[in-house]
Amino acid sequence: MLLGNQYLSAAPKKEDLSEQEQVRLIQLQSRVLEIKAMDKSHLSTVQRRALRKELYQIKSEMKGFTSGGVYLSVAAIIIIILVLILIL
Repeated sequence: MLLGNQYLSAAPKKEDLSEQEQVRLIQLQSRVLEIKAMDKSHLSTVQRRALRKELYQIKSEMKGFTSGGVYLSVAAIIIIILVLILIL
């Protein structure tokens, strides 16, 4: 299941987190791997939907661990440079 890899690859560096956050992150990652390893062929549609909802909740919780950062596109950088040139 490709979704599991997306959740794990989005994990922040562990040294940036507190000890409680590290423990929670490990719990979430192990749950994603557990869901990924499950044989879903015998599950009903309701159970599959519940797993998808759980993965979505895990994804949103793991996003909370990331610092957010500032992302600038190339166009934004060019505009900033042009504004700085016009001001100076």
